[in-house]
Amino acid sequence: MSKFAELGISKDYIKSIKEIGIIEPTEIQEKTIPVLLNSKTDFIGLAQTGTGKTAAFGLPVLQEIDTKSDHIQALILSPTRELVQQIKKQLFKFTKYNKERIFVEAVFGGEKIDRQIINLKRTTHIIVATPGRLIDLIERGAVDISHVKTVILDEADEMLSMGFKQDLNRILKFTTKSDRKTWLFSATMPDEIKRIIKTYMDANAPRIEVNKNALVNANIRHQFTRTTLKTKIDDIITFLEKRQSQRGIIFCRTKAGAQNIAKQLIEEGFSAAALEGDMQQKERDKVMRAFKNESLQYLISTDVSARGIDVKELEFVIHHQLPEQLEYYTHRSGRTARAGKSGTSLAFVLPSEIEKIHHIQKELNIKFTEVSL
Repeated sequence: MSKFAELGISKDYIKSIKEIGIIEPTEIQEKTIPVLLNSKTDFIGLAQTGTGKTAAFGLPVLQEIDTKSDHIQALILSPTRELVQQIKKQLFKFTKYNKERIFVEAVFGGEKIDRQIINLKRTTHIIVATPGRLIDLIERGAVDISHVKTVILDEADEMLSMGFKQDLNRILKFTTKSDRKTWLFSATMPDEIKRIIKTYMDANAPRIEVNKNALVNANIRHQFTRTTLKTKIDDIITFLEKRQSQRGIIFCRTKAGAQNIAKQLIEEGFSAAALEGDMQQKERDKVMRAFKNESLQYLISTDVSARGIDVKELEFVIHHQLPEQLEYYTHRSGRTARAGKSGTSLAFVLPSEIEKIHHIQKELNIKFTEVSL
């Protein structure tokens, strides 16, 4: 008997997830699925990105959809267009062998809202959305969420750090009624998340925490190397030259910094491109497509632009500068070592930043190793 069957997943779903390579449940799936299937309750799941959260909430939410009803029954909110598209694609794959069709629509900014309004006129059971675009659609009367039974906040901490606090509050006000449940998933637990839980969720909501003491994926090697402002880009080039078969992301704090590094790497003959907030959506999609299909080797990105990037087989992330916020370190590092693989998170630090390395170690309960290139 399949482990997923023991958790309560029906055989049509087991057949489809097996086909996409999901055989054994991950820890978050094993602990979460029975709770979500067996109790009509609010829920808090704490787990890093890359731990299999989409199946952990996706399979239970699909199993409770009433296909005889045309109403929107579930809302999944996620911080970026990329993540929204990814979740929709996953849910579609999960339902491959279903006898009754479940209709999922994705709505997000950066695409014509009129087209999304037309799509939503068709039968829709689940909406996967970025918060801002969902609010736009609600305000235009283009979407009716009065029948929603389940609201899922995926990567809740990322949504808040990207400035969606007001939108989230408005959506939760629209949807928090006695017969509705909210499932919240987050990698970290900042005060803003605690406030949302306190305001909109049941005080007795079950809480599942995976890798409780590891705020950052245990398969990541955390390293730093000392550098100077003058030699930093040359040092990064030296690192990349030694790893010519590997792929990774280089993180910068500013848009101009990302563009500048991409330009320098391209001039040195590397296959690289920048991903930053001022880019047109078409350009952004083009870069992401190239990175996912491996025709692009290195991505140079700002923190916000890299949200929701889920690319397998990334061997490393580089911190051109250490991030300003602690949780950004968690999100940056979490782009490598996904799906059980190991990876390296390497920070290039100036002498004045060594203190910051000690602070990150202490706060995130991780160990940095100093390396020389």
